[in-house]
Order: sequence, then C-alpha cells, then structure tokens
Amino acid sequence: MTTMPFDALACPLDGCPLTPSEKTWQCENGHSFDVARQGYVHLLPVQKKRTLDPGDSKEMVAARQRFLSAGFYTKIAEAVSDWALQSLPSEGAGSVLDAGSGEGYYLRHLANVAGNTELAMIGVDISKWAVLAAAKQDKQTRWVVGSNANLPVLPESLDLVLCLFGFPVYSEFARVLKPGGQVIQVDAGADHLRELREIIYPELKPPGDTGSAAPEGFRQLDSTVVRFPLDLPDQASIADLLAMTPHLYRATPEGLEKAGALESLEVTVDVVLKRLEKV
Repeated sequence: MTTMPFDALACPLDGCPLTPSEKTWQCENGHSFDVARQGYVHLLPVQKKRTLDPGDSKEMVAARQRFLSAGFYTKIAEAVSDWALQSLPSEGAGSVLDAGSGEGYYLRHLANVAGNTELAMIGVDISKWAVLAAAKQDKQTRWVVGSNANLPVLPESLDLVLCLFGFPVYSEFARVLKPGGQVIQVDAGADHLRELREIIYPELKPPGDTGSAAPEGFRQLDSTVVRFPLDLPDQASIADLLAMTPHLYRATPEGLEKAGALESLEVTVDVVLKRLEKV
C-alpha cells in the first residue's frame, strides 16, 4: 500500500493554488490557513458557513465511528473499494477525493485494500468533528474541513470523487475531475433500513423518483444494488445507527421512544451504487 496526502489544494476565497509551509497553507494573495495540531486544515471560511458549527455533531460522529468500526457496513465498503480500484488509472498515482468523508472509514478501507496502487487521497467534510476524528486515525490522507459546494481543490486535479450517502454537487465534481474522471455515488434504496423506519414513523412515504438520467457533464457507466440483512444485536448498535442518520431528527418522539425500547433488531440494508464519468 502506497498512500500519500493529496496536495493540489485551492484557496476557498479566490481559487488560487495553496502552498504549504510548516504550519499553514497560503495563496499568492496572502490568504493563510492554519494546519491544526492533529494535521488537518480548515478551508471553510466563516462567511461561507450557514451555521456556527455546521455538519455532524461530535456525538453523531462518535456514533458513526462506533457503528462502522463494528463492521456493519463492510459489504458497502468492499463494493465501493472494488469499483474505485477499477476506476483509477492503471499507471502512476491515482488521486481520490471523498466528498463528505465523515470520519474517514471508506478512504481507510480503500487504502487497506489498494495493494501496490499508489493513491493520493483527500477527505473533505463540513463537520470539523468528523475531520478531527479522521485526522486522528490516518496521517496518510489530506483531511480538510470544507464544503462540497466549494471544494478547495484545483481544477482537473482528481481521478475519482466518492460521494457516499452525501450531498452531490455535480458542477463542482466536474470542475475538479480530470477529463474522463469518475464519480462513485452511494444512495439509500427504497428499502434501506425499512424495519427501523416502520418503527419510528407513523407511516412511510413512498420512495422518491431518483431518476436514471445522468447529471449534466456526466454519463452513467453502470449501477448496482448492495442489499443484505443486518442484525443489530443490542440497544447500543440500534442507537448508534439511528444517531448517524437524519432519521434521528425526523422521527416523532413516540417513534424514538419505541426505538429506544428495542433490545435487538434486524434491518434491511439496501443501497444503490452508481458510477459516472465526466464527459
């Protein structure tokens, strides 16, 4: 395994290249961004924040970290890594950005199975707590606090963008990808966590139309479904799953009370993987 931090960073204020020094990244116009003690860099200017502390909270990040470390979503990570290795160039170092990287689980999995593939990796998340957790676990990846709406990356500098249960901004993905670069996207399917949703909601909404048309600037290469039953053996694992999803804030108080009383639960994991190519 040969992994290294991705270095083609762009100033989030003017788009100019950022140059690293010992403890800062700086652009030619004098904008300077400190490197945190844990090694990550904060490239989300205060004027581009919608809230004081955007993204997942410290508690949500901890719940996701416990859940993913327990191996519950290993099959998803395996499918993503398999496609990622197929999508990267066969020669030279491949460059990968995880847009909405959370605490870094999927990039770490990719690095662990990459074999002799050289990877320059960057994880971007709007939550400082997620980036902090990622930076503590992995020093071979560039971890950045930033936004998918304004990726702090130079144009046409990446081979692959991952967007896993996240918020895709295709115009930005097209900007930062090299010609022919790819996006691997993972979204919840119609039956994803259905059993849990049936408990916490009075009724389930019909699934929305995800659409099959490729977004502007891309063509769809392929798609597949990863579906499997998942046994949550105790209340703690149920609570962690709930805490790492938007359902925690959307569920009724009665629904949350029902979920909190469960001692175990089997749920269906149903996710759709899509691979897009920049045209």
